[in-house]
Order: sequence, then structure tokens, then C-alpha cells
Amino acid sequence: MPKNQFKRGELYSFITGKASTAIARRLQKNFKQAGVDITIEQWSVLYHLWKQDGQSQQQLCDATFRDKPSITRLVDNLEKLQLVTRVANKDDRRINRIYLTQQANLLQAQTMELANQTLNEALEGVSNEQIEIAKEVLQKVYDNLTPSSTL
Repeated sequence: MPKNQFKRGELYSFITGKASTAIARRLQKNFKQAGVDITIEQWSVLYHLWKQDGQSQQQLCDATFRDKPSITRLVDNLEKLQLVTRVANKDDRRINRIYLTQQANLLQAQTMELANQTLNEALEGVSNEQIEIAKEVLQKVYDNLTPSSTL
């Protein structure tokens, strides 16, 4: 008997990430209500830059699971909003390093608070034990489908 215990319609919902989509939509709504005028996709790039400023566009692709054209578009739009600047790498001008502006740094605390608020809304009624089990299962699924050489 196969391990897959999903019915045909349930598997599609699992793969499409209904929960992830719902969280992203709520976070976008919470941003809008707070007057934060950035998209969730832009925020994800800023989030990774807050963790480590000056990443290359390729590093941002890897961190956000996006392709190069998507990251280029996101960085272009973040530059227009004056939230990041591109700086050519001094050793290899083909590589751009992306740096946060002061304006982006000012958004960090507010957007992280909104993200925490959104996660609290999403996890209402979910026990810590259930969260830990979900994290373990999802990490295992990810590990099963990701070559260890790319981690």
C-alpha cells in the first residue's frame, strides 16, 4: 500500500500550497492596512537582505526560490521605491551586490511585527506540538525532494 494517503483532489490542494497562499494574502492585507506599500514578493527580498545585506542577485534567487528575471524585476522595483541600491562587485562587474537603503532599514521593525501578527492569526488554535510536527514533516518533504548538494 502506498504511503500517499491523499485523495486525488486533496493532493492538488497540498501541492498548490493553499495555506501558504492564504498567509501571503493576509500578510499583504495587513501591509496595506498599515500603509506599507510593498508586495509580499518585495518583502521577501528585503527580509533576506535584512538577514545579510549586500547579497548578489544570484544569492537572492537561491534564498527566495525565484529565477533571475524575477529577482531582476523585484530589485528594479525596489530601486524605484528607493529601498535598495545595486553596486557592481569591484572584482567582477558582472555581479551586482544589493544593499538596503536607510528607508528600507526603517521598514524592518514594522514589517516584521506585521509578519508576526499574521503568523499569530494563522496559527490561532494550533498547539506548539502540532507546529513542531508540521515543521518536521515539511522539512522531511523538502529534504526528500532537494539534492543535498544545493543546500
